[in-house]
Amino acid sequence: MVYFHLQTFLPPWLRLPTGQNLHHLIYGIILGFSLTLTATSIRARIDEAQQRKKERRTGNKLEFDERPIELRSDEVVKGVSGLIGNTPLVRVNSLSDALGIEILGKAEFLNPGGSVKDRVALRIIDDAERQGLLYPNTNSRIFEGTVGSTGISLATIAKARGYHATIVLPDDVAAEKVQALTALGAETERVRPASIIDQKQYVNLARQRALHFTQYHSKTTDDDESDHLLPSTSDDVVVATTISVSQTDSEPPSIDELVTQPRGFFADQFENRSNFEAHFAGTGPEIWKQTNGRVDAFVSGAGTGGTLAGIGRFLKSMDDKVAVVLADPQGSGLYNKVKHGVMFDTREKEGTRRRHQVDTVVEGIGINRITKNIELALPIIDDAFKVSDEEAVSMSRYLVEHDGLFLGSSSACNLVAVVKMAKKKQWVNGQIVVTVLCDSGTRHYSKFWNEEYLEKAGIDRSLKVVEELLAS
Repeated sequence: MVYFHLQTFLPPWLRLPTGQNLHHLIYGIILGFSLTLTATSIRARIDEAQQRKKERRTGNKLEFDERPIELRSDEVVKGVSGLIGNTPLVRVNSLSDALGIEILGKAEFLNPGGSVKDRVALRIIDDAERQGLLYPNTNSRIFEGTVGSTGISLATIAKARGYHATIVLPDDVAAEKVQALTALGAETERVRPASIIDQKQYVNLARQRALHFTQYHSKTTDDDESDHLLPSTSDDVVVATTISVSQTDSEPPSIDELVTQPRGFFADQFENRSNFEAHFAGTGPEIWKQTNGRVDAFVSGAGTGGTLAGIGRFLKSMDDKVAVVLADPQGSGLYNKVKHGVMFDTREKEGTRRRHQVDTVVEGIGINRITKNIELALPIIDDAFKVSDEEAVSMSRYLVEHDGLFLGSSSACNLVAVVKMAKKKQWVNGQIVVTVLCDSGTRHYSKFWNEEYLEKAGIDRSLKVVEELLAS
C-alpha cells in the first residue's frame, strides 16, 4: 500500500510500472545481473588461462607442467598391434636450453618392437591383408631384407598374426639385433654386405626367397615358380603360393584353396608405398596434434625414405612453411643428391671404404640409391646436413650425460642435424623443431655403444665434439 501511495506524489516519468509490467522489470534486472556475472566469470577464466600461458614462458622458452605417471586403466588395447603408435613427444632439455629453441623428439623407441619401424611393419601387413595378399594363420611366411629394426618389427607382428618370418640381413649388423630376431622365432639369413646391383645383396636375396617360396616350402625344385605367383597391386610386392595358379591349368584352384594355402610375401620396405602411408596417416598427424599445429621444422634421416617422406609431406600439407630437413650420415649419398643433384659421397671412392654398404657406424639410415619412398621425399626437402660418426657418437654420450636419454645411432644423428640447422638459421626464439628418436641404445651395444669397437675404428667418443658444436 505504501508503494502505491508514494506513486501518487511522483511525476509520471518517474513512476515505476505496476502489475505485469513490474514483474517483467524485475525479471529483466535479475537476468541482466546473471548475464553480467557469467560474462565476468568467463572473462576471468580467459585472463587466467592467458596469464598461465605467459608464466610458462621464460625468455621465450616453454616450460611444461610436470605430472605424475598415470595408469591408463580406462584404455585396453587389443594385442601387441594396439601398442604401436601414439608415442609421446619428449623435450630434449639440454639441447633446447643451450640453443634457445624447443627440440621435441618423437619417442618411437617406446613402441613394443622398440623402434619406429613397428609402424611400417604393421601398415605393410595390414595393407596386405586388406588387399587379400595375406591371410592370418595359414602357415604363410613374410620375407624381408633389412639391417635389423624392420625385421624385428615384422617378426613381432607376424607372431601375433600367425605368420612365419624370414629375415635376410648383412652379417656386420649389431649382434643383438640378430639375437632379438632369433628370440622372436624368426629365421635369419646373414650375408656379406654388397651393392644393390649384386643378386646376393640382402634385399635381393629376400625377394628371391619369396619368389621361390614353393620350392622353399615344399623342399622341391620341380615346379616353375612363375606358375605360383599371385597378382598384386604393385610390381614391387611379391606374393607366391604353394599351389599353381597358371592360366593353362585344366582345373584352376578354388577361392577356398587360394585363401587357405600358405603364401610367401616379400614386404619390400624400400619400395612399398605402405611405408610412406604409415607415417603420412599416422606419425605426421600425431605430431601435428601434439604440437597444436606449431612446428617450425622437421628433421629426420632416411634409410628407406618412408619416415622423412610421410611425416614431411603431411606437415607440409598442413603448413607449407614447415622446413623439412635431412640428416645424412657419412658414407650416404643423399646429402649430395639434395644439395648438388648427384648421388655420391667422397667416402664411396674406390680404396677408401671400410665396408660394402653405407660406410658409417650409424645403422638404419643412409643409402646410395633412390627408392620409391625417397622419390616421394626429395621434392619436399628444404635442406640437408651431413653428420660424421664422431658427431653422432659424441651426441649419444652427451644426451646420456645431460638428459639420461639412452638412444641409438640414428636418433643421435638426427639431433646433430637439429643443432646444425638451428645454428645455420640462427634460431634462438623458441622455434619448435621435431625429430624422430628412432630406437634406444639397447639395439647398439656391440657397435655404436661398444667403446672397444669405436676405439679400433678410430672414432672419437668425447663430449667435446658436441660441446664445440653448441658453442660455435
